[in-house]
Amino acid sequence: MLQPIIEMQDLSRRFGDFIAVDSINMSIPPGEVFGLLGRNGAGKTTVIKMLATLLEPSSGHAKVGGFDVVQNAARVRRIIGYVPQALSADGDLTGYENLSIFAKLYDIPRAERKVRIRDALAFMSLSAVSRNLVKTYSGGMIRRLEIAQSTLHHPRVLFLDEPTVGLDPVARISVWEQLEKLQAQFGSAIFLTTHYLEEAERLCNRVAIMNRGKITAIGTPAELSASVGPNANFEEAFEYYTQDETSMRGAYDETSQTRLASHRLG
Repeated sequence: MLQPIIEMQDLSRRFGDFIAVDSINMSIPPGEVFGLLGRNGAGKTTVIKMLATLLEPSSGHAKVGGFDVVQNAARVRRIIGYVPQALSADGDLTGYENLSIFAKLYDIPRAERKVRIRDALAFMSLSAVSRNLVKTYSGGMIRRLEIAQSTLHHPRVLFLDEPTVGLDPVARISVWEQLEKLQAQFGSAIFLTTHYLEEAERLCNRVAIMNRGKITAIGTPAELSASVGPNANFEEAFEYYTQDETSMRGAYDETSQTRLASHRLG
């Protein structure tokens, strides 16, 4: 049995009295594309930042590639790539220059840098614009460049926080296609957060759904849909596993008020 590439044991993170991530237990095998879904504020970004060594857990443990994210943070950083929600490419540099900086940061040997950069640009279909300033790129091109930056060193795990947020549908599909090619060629595990259910259905082998810091369901999109009902779709499964007592009361109250108003109006 293969050792998990990512392991979480009672992983938690608090900000003062607020519990952002509440005792998560999950394991992800090598080569899997795994999605973490949830509404705004569910705790997705906090999880990915802990796994990428950007935030220390308040309690519990996590390992990436067998290395503890706190005790062996430097070792973890050497085997991962990370693409945050925020812009990470420098618009005043060319695409090639951005990749050159990252090649140095990743300690890629000088003799290999030009080839790695050339191959990454070609792989992400950016060769033709590699000498253009990044501020002239479209949103989809910038995202592909950021993925190229994070994979120059051929990481064992690639973390993507909302990889296609804000992109138009055509650009989003282009990023999906590049990620599928990347995973097929290098076999890296991909751990992504997303708000787009169709993105999770297309890219992910399995997904976990988060609600208020807890994992409420985990499985393939098809399994989660089936768990809700024989004819349920993935959107209905997501709604089911992200509801809570507050939202249910809100829906009840809203329905009640609507019906009362309709009754008064005849």
